[in-house]
Amino acid sequence: MDVFLGIGIAMAGYFIGEGLKQMNHPKAYEKSDTLLIKERDIYFYIGHFLGITAAEAKQLAGDMKDIPYIEINGKRYVQKQMLKEWTFTLVEKQQG
Repeated sequence: MDVFLGIGIAMAGYFIGEGLKQMNHPKAYEKSDTLLIKERDIYFYIGHFLGITAAEAKQLAGDMKDIPYIEINGKRYVQKQMLKEWTFTLVEKQQG
């Protein structure tokens, strides 16, 4: 029984140590930016980036003809990082 407890503590120490190594790692969250967003969810993400509602984002974005997208099996997807950059470019155009 003591052996299992020792093994459990050793494994817990290992996993905690590995987790601490990953903290403050600059590329830890980079993979989430390669997320592909479905066309129907674009307004939600634009609103999320700017802190506005999806309805306000729809008014701001308009028809989105110039948005960079990827087409897979006839469905449009937008890469999260590209959408974020496009959104901030759009806001700059609206302001200036």
